[in-house]
Amino acid sequence: MSKIKKPLGKGEFREVIYEMGRWKLLQNLRLKALKIMGLLVKGGFSPITHGSIARGDVGKNSDIDIVLVDVVPSYKVEALLEAGGFKIYDRVMVQASPRHVVKAYLYLDELTVVSFPLVKMTKNEREFYKFGGEIEFEELKKGIRIAGVDKRLMLIEPTEKGHIESSIISRESEVASILGVSVEIVNERVKVLTRRDSVGRTGVYLKYRLKEDEVFEEVLKEISSKNPATRRMLIDRGAL
Repeated sequence: MSKIKKPLGKGEFREVIYEMGRWKLLQNLRLKALKIMGLLVKGGFSPITHGSIARGDVGKNSDIDIVLVDVVPSYKVEALLEAGGFKIYDRVMVQASPRHVVKAYLYLDELTVVSFPLVKMTKNEREFYKFGGEIEFEELKKGIRIAGVDKRLMLIEPTEKGHIESSIISRESEVASILGVSVEIVNERVKVLTRRDSVGRTGVYLKYRLKEDEVFEEVLKEISSKNPATRRMLIDRGAL
């Protein structure tokens, strides 16, 4: 598989041609995503998948990240997955920072996760998925691939043979137009990922691994009763 480690300069682009192994890996990842998303659709939900699996530029460490963008009852999601034959081996609640939404993560294996917000997302939080490239169940069934930006701040634009990639630095408005998102989310992601590249990853504000008998919504209520910042976020979003 072709790998480009360093971002290209302003105005540069590069075509990447996929080998048969990459096409096969993409097919396998998408088939698994379709099975999971199909269960959720039958249960009345509207899942998306995003990132490299939506764009097509997958690698050996690519994950399957399936998202329900609306607030949903966690027990219903868990029940659907388990009834469909998937074992949930880990349940984790995460809040990236005091101002960010709290999300639930259901891990089906190390590289497969179903997530959903526990309170309503902001416009930027919702656009985060579109920024990276997202597709719905029916689009995935049709084999559609979509443009999005990877963690190197490279715009990935699918082609019949692979993709064309180009740096988004100094092209924020153009990229926002291509992806159908606001310039604000593009600027935010550039700032976050550029800082991460220079200072490294920082820890998340809140990460809680649920016990077997715990429920996401009840745990969030308990945490917010003791954590002023999390409680303030819930109040600001009308969840309390």
